[in-house]
Amino acid sequence: MFNYPHVGELGSAYVWVMLVAGIGLVLPFIVDRDRPSHRIMLYGITIILALRYAFWRGTETLAPVGLTVDFVASASLFLLEMCALVGSLSACVLMMRRVERSTEADTHDHWWGDREPRVAILIATYNEDLEVLQRTIVGARHLRHKNKEVLVLDDGRRDWLRDYCEAQGVRYMRRPDNKGSKAGNINHALARLAEDPEAPDFVAVLDADFVPHRGFISRSLALFHDPKVGVVQTPQHFFNADPLQNNLGLTASYPDEQRFFFDHMQASRDAWGIAICCGTSSITRYSALMEIGGMPTDSVTEDFLLSLTMQSHGYRTAYLNEPLTEGLAPEGLKEYVTQRARWCLGLMQIARSSMGPFAKNGLRLRDRWSVIDSVFYWLPSFIFRIAVVVFPLLYWYFNVIVVDAPLDEVLIYFATYYLWAQIVMNIMAPLMILPVLHDVSQLIGAIPISRAAIVGLIKPKGHPFSVTAKGGDRSRIVVQWRMMTPFAILLALTLVGLCLGIVSDRFAYNDAGDGKWVVLFWTIYNAVVLAITVIACVELPRRERHIADTPERALFEGEDGTNEVWITSLTSDTARLRGRRYPPTTRGVLEIDEVGPVEAYVITETRDGARVQLLPTEAQREALFLKFYAEDNAPGVGNVRLSAITSDLARRFSFSR
Repeated sequence: MFNYPHVGELGSAYVWVMLVAGIGLVLPFIVDRDRPSHRIMLYGITIILALRYAFWRGTETLAPVGLTVDFVASASLFLLEMCALVGSLSACVLMMRRVERSTEADTHDHWWGDREPRVAILIATYNEDLEVLQRTIVGARHLRHKNKEVLVLDDGRRDWLRDYCEAQGVRYMRRPDNKGSKAGNINHALARLAEDPEAPDFVAVLDADFVPHRGFISRSLALFHDPKVGVVQTPQHFFNADPLQNNLGLTASYPDEQRFFFDHMQASRDAWGIAICCGTSSITRYSALMEIGGMPTDSVTEDFLLSLTMQSHGYRTAYLNEPLTEGLAPEGLKEYVTQRARWCLGLMQIARSSMGPFAKNGLRLRDRWSVIDSVFYWLPSFIFRIAVVVFPLLYWYFNVIVVDAPLDEVLIYFATYYLWAQIVMNIMAPLMILPVLHDVSQLIGAIPISRAAIVGLIKPKGHPFSVTAKGGDRSRIVVQWRMMTPFAILLALTLVGLCLGIVSDRFAYNDAGDGKWVVLFWTIYNAVVLAITVIACVELPRRERHIADTPERALFEGEDGTNEVWITSLTSDTARLRGRRYPPTTRGVLEIDEVGPVEAYVITETRDGARVQLLPTEAQREALFLKFYAEDNAPGVGNVRLSAITSDLARRFSFSR
């Protein structure tokens, strides 16, 4: 590496880091993220810098080879890091391409002509409350597509749900057992549909907590103009905050954990022809589904396996990157982690199945790469995340040096690669990921996910399907002590080790040289990540989910006549009015756009208006559901809001929420 003698080796290293930072400031003005050549150039440089870093790590930073604790620890961390790096390099290759199919959907709108295809909308349910199911059923009934049938597939065999479906005019199905879990439930419905006088042309799948927007069917069907398209997947958006957003007070400033995958990674996968079916919010060609024998049941992630099985039969999965459904994200941290551990387990089952990357099947090389890429995401990356917070402790307590490197080389090889990778990420996926918070999101589920990955590879069969619980009381503060304990212990060990290293050389000796500064920075960073992770384990009460916060004009007809007011907060049961004050118990009628005149009475008087209790009819309640959930827009936070995230974090960490 070229140095600048007048500033010394360390100064030269800083110059190279600042050079990369300077290039990063200019790139957004000259790079077009939709041009393949620009994407290839930026990610190609990222790969070169990553390989350069890997070579340096393997040749310059490891402990001397031998039967020593230093070498075993140093080599172990290096091996885990390189496996995680392989996953990162694979993601870089994937992200070199990208396709958006909205124009294609516009071009082939109503390609079917006069005969509208028949669509069966399958809503699989097990233990969800009526509050959760009601909005999904109402949304499915009011889809713009006319030739449709809504079916509720009840694996909970609940009579009250059967009666509700009858009242709603939707078809109810139950089966005698729960064999095959969700996939088995859908296959039972497919068998029943095959007995009907008219079989459907397409099958849409919705989770019990996902509400379709009114254009979900018509927009998605447009991509089936190609007879080789077997599945059309649309993104999943969430109308509530996920546990990390909620517990860290970032509901209005940080995107949910799945936004990067659905907004960017799926579009890139689609460009390579390896988009993934994600179950809910998808539509499948019925004839193709019956050709492959129905939904696969060899994995608890039957959706990913469906895409692979379809591909082996000559059908592909297309991805329409438009907000056409919205659902309920896991509301509790336990449910959040359980869901991701289930996804991990399912992927390992696929890797060991007949659709695995090394099995004899009809998969293309790129499909096998898709599975391997997913294995490298779930297996080494989460284990490496645990190792990152554990290995520095070996130095502070036992003087075991796992990374022996001078500070200037760390800056030249690691800092330049890491900074460049972050710059490229924020150009290609603007303000989608922040390093510290991203590490927290990985660390918080790293232990159960790593366990699921290892167990799934060793023993892929015989694991029960874990349902993600939805609904329930979320109005209290709940401390997830069991989840918090390992992170609290690691945080305490990190802080104590740091103090020991500062005040005494008895444990962490100075013979580490510059390497001690590397471990020092590494330890402080870990302390920050662990502290945030511990705080994230304190679950805060959740606000009302059925809510529209965009102010809108309305008319309130009260005892003193009709007045124009602003609705600044609207739920299915209450509304906050601004513009005119009303005393408690005042009765009247609130005229709400798209809903109509709703009877209401004032609960409390506020400084600039009133909060009213709504008394909607059943038809008006349905209209409110459609107003909240069925409009064609994306709920939640699309990317990081830098202007708000700092204040939100400061407020949360001061415990003044």
